[in-house]
Amino acid sequence: MMKSDTLVKQWYVLHTRSRFENVVADGLAKKSLEVFLPKIQVKSRRKDRSCVIRVPLFPGYTFVKTDLNPYEHLEIVKTVGAVRLIGNKLGPVPVPDETVHSLQIMVAGDHPVATGSRLKKGDRVMVVAGPFSGVTGVFMRYKSQGRVVVNIEALGQYAAVDVDEEDVEKIPHFVR
Repeated sequence: MMKSDTLVKQWYVLHTRSRFENVVADGLAKKSLEVFLPKIQVKSRRKDRSCVIRVPLFPGYTFVKTDLNPYEHLEIVKTVGAVRLIGNKLGPVPVPDETVHSLQIMVAGDHPVATGSRLKKGDRVMVVAGPFSGVTGVFMRYKSQGRVVVNIEALGQYAAVDVDEEDVEKIPHFVR
């Protein structure tokens, strides 16, 4: 057992249930824990309009600062929507303060933040808007001006379609 004077508050990544990032961040804040949920502005296309919304930079994750004392650790994982602290077989692994500070600076302004891993070649995707709405396929590559190429299999053949990146959503795959 660690002595309480050796416990140091550090940032940790907390995995959350899908689309529960805000619920978890609010729950942790209500427990007087320091929490950071980095959000970025993205264009969202609704049925009748296009608007700008703020979404988590890392969907399914938030940051929490804790010294991991047993009581606090339990309170964190008991938070509605929390799954587990990210780590290895030895336990949760802290994130350097500089990394979290850099993220705080990046998301503080109104300037766009580009992320590079929304879609990777081979990801299963569904077209959620536009003329191909409802079609599922495999993401192939990014094109220019917000366009992507999706391969769709039918009758043992592949057909590639060129669609707006905003019209495509990744289909989550659950590996157990």
